[in-house]
Amino acid sequence: MPPTQILLSAGEASGDMYAASLASELKKRADVAIFGMGGAQMRAAGVATTTDYSEVAVLGITEILKHLPQLRRAMRNLVGEALSRKPALAILTDFPGFHLRLARKLKPLGVRNVYYICPQFWAWRPWRANLVRRRFALALCIFPFEEKFFADAEVPVKFIGHPLVGQVRAAISRQEFAGKHGLRESYKTIAILPGSRPGEIRRHLPTLVESCGELERQHPGQYNFVLALAAETNLGEVRTMMRPLPSLTIVQGDTYSALAAADAAIICSGTATVEAALLDVPMVVVYKVSKLTALLAKPLIRTKFFGMVNLIAEKEVAPELIQEKFTPHNVAREVRNLLEPSRVAQAHAELAEVRRRLGPPGAVERAAEAILGLLQGAEQASGNAS
Repeated sequence: MPPTQILLSAGEASGDMYAASLASELKKRADVAIFGMGGAQMRAAGVATTTDYSEVAVLGITEILKHLPQLRRAMRNLVGEALSRKPALAILTDFPGFHLRLARKLKPLGVRNVYYICPQFWAWRPWRANLVRRRFALALCIFPFEEKFFADAEVPVKFIGHPLVGQVRAAISRQEFAGKHGLRESYKTIAILPGSRPGEIRRHLPTLVESCGELERQHPGQYNFVLALAAETNLGEVRTMMRPLPSLTIVQGDTYSALAAADAAIICSGTATVEAALLDVPMVVVYKVSKLTALLAKPLIRTKFFGMVNLIAEKEVAPELIQEKFTPHNVAREVRNLLEPSRVAQAHAELAEVRRRLGPPGAVERAAEAILGLLQGAEQASGNAS
């Protein structure tokens, strides 16, 4: 028999990482051929990516409007591939604005949809959980409180834990990292993570570099600043967005080692905040979208926190500087506060609680087990019907 076809889709860097791990696990357990939308990590895991996620990796209401042609082209491509390959399942990773629409188009084709890494609908437009109920055969959530939220909306849901638990570790030690990049070990090291999407980098990087400059002016000769970028980031474009800073080192494709070597971090809100928590790094969370997007989004938000670590902890364990609060002066102030000895001890205790709430290792294995169970159930039902 030919391998079972599965559509797997991710629309951003973190989704590409999660989906790649899942693809590898599914391939170990079953004879499957996986295709869909993703990036370098999914391709390395053996996924035939017919669309690259870079075409659709945008965030924000006004930003999405500018990229509608690319989004529509990616949608047509995936639906066309589904018509041609007839997958038994479609596994859609987060990225709700795109994937909810894709699920709506796939379901009439007889494709059963699985949501892997459920979107944070409990924080942002919670009524969209009803769309998950109508369009998905199974939803896999990564935080324990999400299971009740989706179950209350009558979504078939399973809590699997966070895929990063047990996976986040530095490639080299703090001392090796310092030696490799010429950092002074007696200085405080500040890791800077501006985001993975090009739009995030454009919005965040100038302010982040100014923040480093302000810290350097206030306390010269005390800091190493490490700008940690994803491997696929266009380094030439990044350099055009920032003024030179003698104490700034750029590291590409080794974010975990950069974080593990840091005394504190300034991080774009998103998956990276969870990675920092797993590496026990106190952090300041920052984020900025266009003024129009912020205005349109404000009435839809149902939570007081933006940073994932704060949502998990259900309190502020990392200061948040969002929109107009994200200024060089505010960032410098919060970093200095984080480095105070009493605050450091408190931050480490709070991050330990975040790690406890993330659950045990093995989330990807549990996800693969649930997905193959759904697949086998469908095959048995089909065999009985025939």
